[in-house]
Amino acid sequence: MDVLSLKKEQYHSRLNAHVSKVYGEENSEYITEKIMNVFGDIQPCEKEVTDIDPKLHWDETDVCLITYGNSILSSKEAPLQVLYKFLIRHLKGVIKSVHILPFFPYSSDDGFAVIDYKKVNDELGNWKDITRISNQFKLMADLVINHISSKSKWFQQFIKGEEPGVNYFFEVKEDDDISEVIRPRSSPLLQTVETSRGKKFVWCTFSFDQVDLDFSNPDVLIEVLKILRFYLENGVQIIRLDAIAFIWKVIGTPCINLNETHEIIKILRLVVERYFSNVVFVTETNVPNLENLKYFGNTNEAHIIYSFSLPPLLLHALWKGESEYLTNWSMSLPPAPYGCTYLNFTASHDGIGLRPAEGIISDIEIDQLISAMKSYGGEITTRAINDVGERPYEINITWFEAMKGTSAGVDEYQIERFLCSQIIMLGLEGIPAFYLNSLLASENDLQKFAETNHKRSINRKQWNHDELEDRISDMTSKTCKVFYELKRLISIRTKQKAFHPNATQYTLQLGSSVFGYWRQSIHRGQSIFAIHNLTAEVVKMPIANINLICTDNWNDLIAWEPLDLSQDSLSLKPYQCLWITNNF
Repeated sequence: MDVLSLKKEQYHSRLNAHVSKVYGEENSEYITEKIMNVFGDIQPCEKEVTDIDPKLHWDETDVCLITYGNSILSSKEAPLQVLYKFLIRHLKGVIKSVHILPFFPYSSDDGFAVIDYKKVNDELGNWKDITRISNQFKLMADLVINHISSKSKWFQQFIKGEEPGVNYFFEVKEDDDISEVIRPRSSPLLQTVETSRGKKFVWCTFSFDQVDLDFSNPDVLIEVLKILRFYLENGVQIIRLDAIAFIWKVIGTPCINLNETHEIIKILRLVVERYFSNVVFVTETNVPNLENLKYFGNTNEAHIIYSFSLPPLLLHALWKGESEYLTNWSMSLPPAPYGCTYLNFTASHDGIGLRPAEGIISDIEIDQLISAMKSYGGEITTRAINDVGERPYEINITWFEAMKGTSAGVDEYQIERFLCSQIIMLGLEGIPAFYLNSLLASENDLQKFAETNHKRSINRKQWNHDELEDRISDMTSKTCKVFYELKRLISIRTKQKAFHPNATQYTLQLGSSVFGYWRQSIHRGQSIFAIHNLTAEVVKMPIANINLICTDNWNDLIAWEPLDLSQDSLSLKPYQCLWITNNF
């Protein structure tokens, strides 16, 4: 047997093992062949599928921007063209990857009810506009496969009883036991649909307009692989698996994070890596911390998982001025496996999720935090819990507005507190990601919320291009002050080997008012002690609390000045942060 045939046989064997765990051994060979045929006309990469030494797809220069395709508007050009020019003018060389939230034709949920996976929304632009951005930045796109729009061709086929869509959706009986189901919404789970075959009950995890696909039909998986190939051939390099935790259902179970879900992710990654070795998978799993960590698999599922616990814990720490929960979480967070990493963020297009804080922050303190955020103009989205009613699911507020004050009330430190939160996020193990509206210090868009009656609209402001440029150039505006300071901090960060996503991290014990960690570069040439005052008070911290080797010269990267080691303690101004390093 020649080398190519051996590689193919090994690949087939590994793929078939995962397929059999999902669809059973009796069907696995047939399904495995169908999967292989989706990419069968492409020459495999030279990398052997049996390699156990994973590739690192990132370094300390990786920073991500999250944005909608129409976050910046102009009457003169299509939104994707406006976005491209903004990125080139202001962020080229600052960020490396761009996550453009769903840019396909849709019927609701700001893009997450996809009508057609292979078209670009005409209101945004076209595939040429997408490709132009992907030629300058690593492009992340959403693979929204848990559900599809009720206006899609497939669901219309389901209603009419036509192939192939008639078999693509998850149906249940009216009396099936769904009492254990966990989901992030309070709307009804089952929706009644009149079809050519009579009344059907279809599963809708998120809304009636977002009907769940049925992955127990292997043809659905084949369709997804075809869509995935299309994205990769059109310049997408990072695949975000949206709401992936819900894709497999078993009646009588919670229908989230099931074993079959993990096996399907392994199939997607194994197939894609054989033909597109530089592609990265990110799982969007807004679940409690332990379940989230499982999506690394054995380094054979997600390359990157979101640090979903970070936003609520960081928000609580800065609101209360205490590091306990944040420190405990940081200490318990395992280093990402080699070849994997975390995506760190404070804000996204959604709200500040509270589920990842469950079991960490007490219910009483979460209620207190919620009350404060409401006083800052925020709203609360709930989820249904059987026999209990509803429970807070996320806080809907811009991150900048969430930084208005503390448990002591609103104060004058909003910008300083906000920047402290971003500096903490920038230095943590993993890749930092900035939502555009955070980068621009956006206020709550209460007008849009009133127009849509959709709570997440608060944090989905659309900027007029000319007005935005005016704000960025106005040295007195909050947008200008925050935008340029964050660009400066990012530029500092991307030059530090100790901030490599896989560099060592060790949490420091610096007292309740201060949160700190130590980062050391992979080859141990650089150390950075990241120190952050979480309070509106001056804090004195003994230098002896951090291990500064006396033979090295230490400098603060943020202030760009040497550290005076002749003093017994460091005096930290309200929300002051230090990046103390021995090598820069």
